[in-house]
Amino acid sequence: MTGRAPLVIDTNIALDLFVFHDPATAALRAALDGASHRWLATDAMREELAGVLAYPQIARWLVPPRLDGAQVLQAFDQRVCTVASAPRAAYACKDPDDQKFIDLAVAHGAVLVSKDAAVLCMARRLARLGVDVRRQWGAPGAAPGNVGPAHAVVGTAL
Repeated sequence: MTGRAPLVIDTNIALDLFVFHDPATAALRAALDGASHRWLATDAMREELAGVLAYPQIARWLVPPRLDGAQVLQAFDQRVCTVASAPRAAYACKDPDDQKFIDLAVAHGAVLVSKDAAVLCMARRLARLGVDVRRQWGAPGAAPGNVGPAHAVVGTAL
C-alpha cells in the first residue's frame, strides 16, 4: 500500500464496479485490485449497498449465472477496509443518504468518488476540508493512478 490518500466510494460507483462493470471504472478497479489505494467504508455503507441490491431495477441485473447479491457483497468485502463511522462534517449534503460518505472522506482526508449531483456540487467546499471529490477515477489524459477533475454531471439516482 502506498502513502496515497484513501478512497471513499459511493454506492453508485460500487454498483458500476461490481454489477454493471462500467468501462469508466476500469482504472478504479485496477487501482483497487492492485492494492495501490485503500478503500474505506463503514458498516452503514455496506448495509446501503445490500439494500440497493434488493431494488427491483438492480436485482434484475443479479441473475445467475452472471452474479448474485452475495457475490457483489463478497467483492465489496474483499476490497474495503472497514472503519468506524465518522463524526458529522462541517458541511451538510442536501441528500442525507450521502452524508456518511462525506463525513468519512473528511475524517480521513480521502478522495471521494461519486457521481451523485448532491455530492459533486459540494466539491469546492469539501476541498477546503482536504477532500478531493471526483466523478470518476482517472480522467482522460490523466496519468494512471491520478484522478481527473470533478464534473458536475447528474448521476443515475438509485
